[in-house]
Amino acid sequence: MATHKPVYVDELYGELALFTDDRKWVVVHTKPRCEKKLADYAKQHQITYYLPQYTSKRVYQRRKVDVNKVLFPSYVFVGIDFKGKQELLISGYTVNFLKVNAQKELIDELQAIYYGRQKNVQMEPGLWLEKGLEVEIVNGPLKGIRGVVEDQSKLTEVRLQVNILKQAVLVKVRTQDIKIIGEFEIVEIDE
Repeated sequence: MATHKPVYVDELYGELALFTDDRKWVVVHTKPRCEKKLADYAKQHQITYYLPQYTSKRVYQRRKVDVNKVLFPSYVFVGIDFKGKQELLISGYTVNFLKVNAQKELIDELQAIYYGRQKNVQMEPGLWLEKGLEVEIVNGPLKGIRGVVEDQSKLTEVRLQVNILKQAVLVKVRTQDIKIIGEFEIVEIDE
């Protein structure tokens, strides 16, 4: 019987903020299923990283097990300078580096996800929306966080989007806990 030791890695090593030195946030595209290995390697070399995860419940031989899965498969967010980039290339887990031009936008998006994880909000991968209604959560553990909903019939499914990856994280909220931002049309459905 194979017994695989689960890999536990911190979601965040360092601080999820803009840097004042020559480091910049970049997105590392990793080899398949190497996100946690790269994060562990980065931590061993004192490189700041953020690897968002979510908890999934699985059943193995009538036992319920919580499994930590990566929210954005094959991607790790790292704060590096040139030396750090060279160090990560040596790891053997990287495929490519995606340059982030909008540093503040990325940090804001990642902080919303991190904040939700700290408050134990149930999250799961969701579809990225090119168009949708922008909303702000006004009550509950995610108060003050902005996201996007598909349309007014799905106000309970708020997506926290990471635009550089064109991916999103889905969180469920109550309709009365959100406020639509910007212009919108009310469409009445006849039944």
